[in-house]
Amino acid sequence: MPADVCQRLASTLPPGTIVDGELVAWAAGRQRTSFALLQRRVTAGRRIVDEVRRHPTYLVIFDLLQEVGVEMLRLPLAARRARLTRLLADAPPELPLCPQTTDRDLALAWYDHGGDLGIEGVVVKALAGTYRLGRADWIKTKKRVSAEAVVGGVVGSLTDPATLLLGRFDSAGRLRHVGRAVPLPTAQRQELGALLPVAAWRGPYQRHPWPQSLPPAWTGQFDRPQPLDYIPVEPVIVVEVSADVAWEHGRWRHPLRLLRIRALNRRRLHPQLSRVVRRIKESI
Repeated sequence: MPADVCQRLASTLPPGTIVDGELVAWAAGRQRTSFALLQRRVTAGRRIVDEVRRHPTYLVIFDLLQEVGVEMLRLPLAARRARLTRLLADAPPELPLCPQTTDRDLALAWYDHGGDLGIEGVVVKALAGTYRLGRADWIKTKKRVSAEAVVGGVVGSLTDPATLLLGRFDSAGRLRHVGRAVPLPTAQRQELGALLPVAAWRGPYQRHPWPQSLPPAWTGQFDRPQPLDYIPVEPVIVVEVSADVAWEHGRWRHPLRLLRIRALNRRRLHPQLSRVVRRIKESI
């Protein structure tokens, strides 16, 4: 927990109080939350004081687990919420209470339009529900959209890809990395494994537009700081993916789910692909 947030908590809540919440950073220029600003704190080093001053973090508080040493886990949500509201009545803006409603239409409005503010979805809790550690009886619903992307690399092998690295072309025609797919099920691995060997990278000067090993910041693998090795492929396979609304600085923050192969750019494919294309088209 950042020191500035800890100081605010200590000066606002009585000793022995435990709350559940999430750290966020607000990008004033974009009028939305920014995960990138939180990441910058991790790598700020000596610039951390300046980062704290320019981009303060907020702890959005969801729930109350303990108050003045007394456990609140077995209380119903409605009672925990009432106590939490009282505790945060005079809290600073950096310790906001997460909005909650029993109005279905308002909740749907949050779900539909929250993505503009960087909010990924809603969580549904029962008013009579207790706080069960390790077994939260809640329904977390993220807003998802379908989108198209280009396969730029694979992790695993060309004949048996474990997952895909995806990109999109910018206005200058350069392939920009935009995200990574979740591990592929067997059927999708087999389908792509028939296409990828003949789509291996054969670009000019044998140089792919991405680094040979992707930096951790590109893939969001902050729990594994080493670069990610992959096999580059020609950007000729267009796929449809399911993504949540966590899109920042030209990339999806969370892994994507592959829905289907959308198209194959025949003009850029290796000549040997014609037979494979016909076979794949017949099976889709």
